[in-house]
Amino acid sequence: MKCRDMIEPANHAPRRYFADHKGRRVLIGLTVEETLEFETLDCLPALDESGNHVAWDENGIPATTREKRWLELYGKHDEAWRTWMAETYADRTQKFNVS
Repeated sequence: MKCRDMIEPANHAPRRYFADHKGRRVLIGLTVEETLEFETLDCLPALDESGNHVAWDENGIPATTREKRWLELYGKHDEAWRTWMAETYADRTQKFNVS
C-alpha cells in the first residue's frame, strides 16, 4: 500500500510534523489522535465501501464520509502549517535584516 508523499519521511518537503511533549510525531495543527486518523485515512486506497473509485461531485466535494474526513483533517493541518511557515520565515527574515 502506497501512502501519499506528504507523510513519508524520505520526502524532503518543508517540515509538517513536530514532536509533542512525549516525543510522538504529530502533524502541525492536529492532535496525536487526529494525526493517527489522518495517516490511516491517507494510506487507504481512494475506494468507496463497494470497492469503486471514490466519486467527487461536480463541485469537487468528496462523496464519501471517509474522504470528507480526510479533507477536513488535511484542511485543519494545512491552515496551521501555512501559519507556522509564515511565522517561521518572518522570524528568519527579521534576524537577517540589518538596521
